[in-house]
Amino acid sequence: MRITILGAGKMGSWFIRELSRDHEISVYDADPAVMRDLKGVKTLSALHGMAAFNPELLINAVSLRNTVAAFEEAAPYLSENCIISDIASIKGDIADYYRRSPFRFASLHPMFGPTFADMEFLKEESVIIIKSSDGEGSRFFRNFFGMRKVKIFEYSLEEHDRMMAYSLTIPFISSMAFAACVDRSTVPGTTFSKHKEIARGLLSEDDHLLAEILFNPYSSGELEKVTARLEYLKHIIKGRDHEELRVFLQRLRANI
Repeated sequence: MRITILGAGKMGSWFIRELSRDHEISVYDADPAVMRDLKGVKTLSALHGMAAFNPELLINAVSLRNTVAAFEEAAPYLSENCIISDIASIKGDIADYYRRSPFRFASLHPMFGPTFADMEFLKEESVIIIKSSDGEGSRFFRNFFGMRKVKIFEYSLEEHDRMMAYSLTIPFISSMAFAACVDRSTVPGTTFSKHKEIARGLLSEDDHLLAEILFNPYSSGELEKVTARLEYLKHIIKGRDHEELRVFLQRLRANI
């Protein structure tokens, strides 16, 4: 298959490497320097180069805030049969674009990335494929991730963003709260060091990505849950209530 990938960042580079083994790949990135060392693929100096390449699939791997703009800029150079796809962690504005776009689409969200995952061994990692994706595009990505033993889940566009508020906002908030309280004079134990490593990885992400996750319309509800439970825990600690703490800890163990 002829595939064009927009964006040669962390995830874009991974798709380029993996897909170039079996497909004809062209790549465009607004920063020519990041394409300089790419091997075995066609690099495009401008978006209009896609017209001659005539991709059957377009994978939009630019930053979340630029995803819709990249689709709009690429659209004039795509044939009507091209399937467009995104890998964004929040679908809000992208969902609106798909509703008005004339192209078939396949929307997915790899729930892993170079910051924490072993990109060479993805067994037990997960990917979400949006239910309303085009059948051909969905089958392509199901086969691609299935060959890598990645667990595949299906959600609607709205269900996806609700799920991300739960699965991303809560750990993001927890890591940020930890980082906000870190004292450099602390003597680090194993647990502290592990939490610090996670927080450092999170904060190495792009500010705009973190903002999009936290500003997800469904995130505020998850934040309210976190703060309510912290207030309850504070109540237990202040009261030094061993029985109430025991019940609370049992509930936590059951949750995980």
